[in-house]
Amino acid sequence: MKKVTNRSGRLGIIAAFFGFFIMGFIDVVGIATNYIKNDFSLSSTMANFIPMMVFIWFFAISIPASILMGKVGRRGTALLSLALTTVAMLIPYFFYNYYLVLVAFALLGISNTVLQVALNPLVASMFNKEKTASLLTMGQFIKAIASFLGPIVAGVAASTLGDWKFIFLIFACTSLLSVLLLLPAKVNEVGLESTTATFGGAVSLLKHKTVLFCFLCIFLTVGFDVGMNVSIPEILMRRAGLSLEKASYGNSVYFAAKTIGAFLGALLLLKMKPMKYLIISLVVALVAFSVLMYVTNAWALYGLIFIASFACANIFSIMFSFALQAMPSHANEVSALMVMAIVGGAAIPFIQGLINDSLGLFAALLIIPVCLLIILFITLNLRKHVPR
Repeated sequence: MKKVTNRSGRLGIIAAFFGFFIMGFIDVVGIATNYIKNDFSLSSTMANFIPMMVFIWFFAISIPASILMGKVGRRGTALLSLALTTVAMLIPYFFYNYYLVLVAFALLGISNTVLQVALNPLVASMFNKEKTASLLTMGQFIKAIASFLGPIVAGVAASTLGDWKFIFLIFACTSLLSVLLLLPAKVNEVGLESTTATFGGAVSLLKHKTVLFCFLCIFLTVGFDVGMNVSIPEILMRRAGLSLEKASYGNSVYFAAKTIGAFLGALLLLKMKPMKYLIISLVVALVAFSVLMYVTNAWALYGLIFIASFACANIFSIMFSFALQAMPSHANEVSALMVMAIVGGAAIPFIQGLINDSLGLFAALLIIPVCLLIILFITLNLRKHVPR
């Protein structure tokens, strides 16, 4: 494929990579849940319906989004998702009540699912095939930057502008800008041919041991990631006595570590086997989370949050690559199935909320090392079936 050199093509490239930044907006659910819980005096169970409303759609919408993409194209699907993100962000800013917040975050989950399905192949179609891996890695790095900035924007909006909800207006304007950039762009989508995924084809792949194990690991990884994201402010408030505004910066520490971990992990994986890297990462994360549960000093908590997040930064991508390597002839269906596994971000935090209300924060946090232990057990069982 020829490199895109016309003006609208360059505009499309900018818009597409800007889309990765928009993709990172989904992680605002962590800090937003804590503000909403405080504003409406919600129980932990009721508050955790918010991330559930976001991530449940990854299970329901990923394959239909792939089917839609086959009909309207990658650019059209991405435009639809970006426009829907704009609407989703405007609702809680102008109509702030608990039930409309649930509607807004449900729309955010739907739009983000569609965006994740469409954006990676859209970017890949804009460049030469040999550049695909590095470009998509860069996209995930950009997404992590947005995740890192979200809690900072919320904290600044609360302390400087007097209302944390300005983050929704800022995100809506940013999403709209992405739409306006991509709308006039011309994108050649011919260079990345693929077959459309189906429900039956994707689900049948779970009969393959490696695919099933990777699905479960991604389910648990996203689950404890969202659960930790939601829990960080409460940990810092209860353990270190910080205000919600200051505790929210713990989320930025978490995502900063994740961003750095993704970047350095990509370099380390050039020289280290993925399986060895994964096992070391899981052990480090388990130790960090175990210590974190007993610490009360704010700076020590920040440090342990950083270490744990850094160690977990590449679990998702490594498991995703294992699944693709297991069945490369079914790459579309494997990809759709792995995106469906992101529904763990709805299930695990909801379980944590129930446990928090009935048994307390400490018991709820135990879910995280349990998830890591299960992932480690599965990883050790995968050693014979994947590159070591």
